[in-house]
This record gives sequence, structure tokens and C-alpha cells, in this order.
Amino acid sequence: MDASSQFQDSLPVSSDKLLAQLDAWGISYRLHSHAPLRTVADAKTVEAGFMQAGERALRLKTLYLRDKKKRNHLVSLEQDRDVDLKALAAELGLGNLSFGSAERLLETLGVRPGAVTPLAMVNGVNQDVHFYMDKAAQQADVIYMHPLVNDRTVALTRQAFLDVMSRLSVTIIWV
Repeated sequence: MDASSQFQDSLPVSSDKLLAQLDAWGISYRLHSHAPLRTVADAKTVEAGFMQAGERALRLKTLYLRDKKKRNHLVSLEQDRDVDLKALAAELGLGNLSFGSAERLLETLGVRPGAVTPLAMVNGVNQDVHFYMDKAAQQADVIYMHPLVNDRTVALTRQAFLDVMSRLSVTIIWV
């Protein structure tokens, strides 16, 4: 099974259900459909098609990590930011970090590899997942991310993103 919307009904929260919840909360967003994207390189092939001229945009890569104490961490960073897990662990005050398995990703965040997103905190908030967000988001006009599947991208204003995290009772740790 891949991480596209074709299989969204097998997720704990489908992309359609998440988008309906954003609508119910009055959260504005732009939705873009595209071929499934698994990597930043894949994303760069399509993002020009939905970016708007003049916007200060933050395009994310999001990592599901575990520390040596088996705690779960979701880290969303500017897509071109280099990541050294040892340095990141030191910056976050954590022990050694490693990538979580695909099985644990689905269990704790309700998404598959290729669709890891801050919006997965809709599930992660109840699974004791710690959420870290790039400080660059504080300056962005728009933040682009997957809505739990990797063949869709939503564009949220910075305030809309913060409103979603607040509605989900997610504490953001800025990095």
C-alpha cells in the first residue's frame, strides 16, 4: 500500500476527514492534487505549479524520529535544511535519534512513509509524540504540507497552521 489518497480509507483519519475538519473549524487552505511525492526532490518537480508569486513560503520535510528512550518525535524543517541527526539530537537535548519504522509511523501518527506531515499530529497528539517546527515558519506567509497523503498538498497561512495546532492541542517546540 502506498501513501496516496487511493488508500486513505485505511488510515485512522483519512485525508478527506481531516480536510472536512479544517472546513468545520473555518480554517482556510488551498488544496493541490498531484502525483505521489515521496521525497523533497519529487516535491520540487511540482511545487512551482502551485506556489504563488511573492509569497514567503515554507516547504517542509518532516521526519519521524525516535530517541534512545523510545520516545516519538515529529520534526518539520524547511525542505532544504541539512539534517545531521547527531547534531539535531544535541540541539533538542535528546539522546541518539534514529528514524522510526514504517509500522510505528502508522501506529503513532497514522500515516505512511512519504506522507509524513505536521498534520499527522491529529493522531500523534494522543500518542505522546513531541512536535518540533522550524523557526522559519514564524516568518512564512504560507506553509505547504501533505494532508496525511502524498498526492495532495495543502497551503496554510502561518496563522491557519497555528490555529490547527492549537485546535489539536499540540505544543510546538521551535527549532
